[in-house]
Amino acid sequence: MAHAHKLEILRGLIKFKSNTQKIWGVLILLSIVTAVEVVLGIYKPASLMTVVGGMKLLNWIFIILTIVKAYYITWDFMHMRDETAGLRRAVVWTAVFLISYLIFILLQEGGYVFDVYDEEFVKRDF
Repeated sequence: MAHAHKLEILRGLIKFKSNTQKIWGVLILLSIVTAVEVVLGIYKPASLMTVVGGMKLLNWIFIILTIVKAYYITWDFMHMRDETAGLRRAVVWTAVFLISYLIFILLQEGGYVFDVYDEEFVKRDF
């Protein structure tokens, strides 16, 4: 049974004529997102250094762009789009939980380490 692939990205904004064109399109999209991350990382615009939600806006942008890249890598290059809905949900929800947990740990431990260096000694009683 042949399975027809959806030959579109960005929720149908860009459509391709073949699977090969789509692979190249996704590669170009991922390259553009990576280039944006590199440019932002090199220049670090002052307007993006404001703190939002306990972290600099620039860091939030990096996290969001990384999630976008992970989505397209998983969805297209790992062929997740061709799997059953149950398997897709299992993979996606596991990743969402893990990423949320890792962000929580990053914020908690990063804040603690900053306080240790800033105040020379901090002790937390949990």
